[in-house]
Amino acid sequence: MQWDELVSLINRIKEQKCEMQEIEVKAAENGCPQRLYNTLSSFSNQDNGGVIVFGISEDKNYNTVGVYNTQDLQQKVTEQCKQMEPSVRPLFTVASIEGKSVVSAEIPGVDIAQRPVFYKGAGRLKGSYIRVGEADEQMSEYEIYSYEAYRKKTSDELRMLAEKSEFTDVNKDEIALFLAKLRSKKPNLAKLEDKKNLTLSGIYSEYKLTLAGLMLFGLYPQALFPQLCITAVVIPGTQIGATGEHDERFVDNKKIEGTIPQMIESAISFVFRNMRERTIITNNGKRADKAEYPMKAIREIILNAVIHRDYSIHTENSPIRIMMFTDRIEVENPGGLYGRITLSNLGKVGADTRNPYVASNLEIMIDTENRFSGIPTIINEMKKAELPPPVFENRRGVFKVILYNEKHKDNAMSDYITRKVWYSKGMGNLSESILAFCEKPRSRDELINFTGFSRYYTMSKIVQPLIDEKQLRLTMPDKPKSSKQLYVRA
Repeated sequence: MQWDELVSLINRIKEQKCEMQEIEVKAAENGCPQRLYNTLSSFSNQDNGGVIVFGISEDKNYNTVGVYNTQDLQQKVTEQCKQMEPSVRPLFTVASIEGKSVVSAEIPGVDIAQRPVFYKGAGRLKGSYIRVGEADEQMSEYEIYSYEAYRKKTSDELRMLAEKSEFTDVNKDEIALFLAKLRSKKPNLAKLEDKKNLTLSGIYSEYKLTLAGLMLFGLYPQALFPQLCITAVVIPGTQIGATGEHDERFVDNKKIEGTIPQMIESAISFVFRNMRERTIITNNGKRADKAEYPMKAIREIILNAVIHRDYSIHTENSPIRIMMFTDRIEVENPGGLYGRITLSNLGKVGADTRNPYVASNLEIMIDTENRFSGIPTIINEMKKAELPPPVFENRRGVFKVILYNEKHKDNAMSDYITRKVWYSKGMGNLSESILAFCEKPRSRDELINFTGFSRYYTMSKIVQPLIDEKQLRLTMPDKPKSSKQLYVRA
């Protein structure tokens, strides 16, 4: 970082008066902070790393307080960096702000194959951290496992099941059909015996059925793993907890079980059955019915969920979830993005595959494509349907896809027009507009979309002061952090 870049960064911190995903401030006017390990770990464990700025005091309204001694500070920070595994190598920059010395330490993100970076004094389980907003949060055992599984190339789909278990019977007709298709599509395997082909395909290992084999060909996989299923619900509103005209919580509610191919077919049928149709006017002036969501996109989302979910012991009690709201559909699967893939390059580059045997066998069984075309197909289908682009979220071991429908477009445009009217009429600042917006209860996501700012800035700098001033109230005051929380004008 150049001197002028540090000055610009400090000015931005002072203006926004907050720490960020990649920025941490420390006063250090009376000495070097004693325990930087959590921040060193969390910054190292994210792709873009982070910057620690010494000499700015959060407690003093982010004013410049300077550091006690620039040389000694750098030495002591470096000593703490050497206590990390692997060792962290900071890059320091010194600048003078308002006649006081300020020091930045750039902490580079390490390669995913070296994560998690942790404090040796606490050990891997207690010393590994991840950055969430402006906070350093201890990694869960599953998050640590995810990095180690990638580094060691652990194949959870190949877990061997008890050979004589009464629950590991397979559908022999489906096995025979699979072998016939395999030999037809892959001539180099045509002359191999059945057991060899089933072993090479990851269905059996050492003559024992694998988890992949059970999920693809088992008579009833959920007898062993009840939650390796799909739960699907239709909610009569835009938030979980909303009720319909007769106080019903769900319009439809189904636990989808069976093998992976059976669950794919049933899940697609569930969505199709519960989709509404919208009427459009064609170019020749005729009315036509159009599906609420493009079915090609729905199919790709469900395929991706069952192929790329995590099948480890850490997530075997977590089902795939389909939630249909009045303005959107959400599909989430256990196991965040795998390997080096990130949200920014999702669908643009070839991704590491968490379950290559499940993926390749489904290509044989139901003619799926394992060529990374799923995400582009979802994006293109939503565009062709003239609907909002899909939203992809990757949060602490859960990957979610959200498709918005025509109703969301109408609501979003209505909110946008309302906001423009408020501003054009001179109805004051954003806080006043938020209060008007919250005449009816709003969720966190609705507030964030309304302001256009980050989650942290919206909730801590705009919404929370209104709550403190009793201008906004929580619909669930006893559960302030609930995901079902709504905010309404007091």
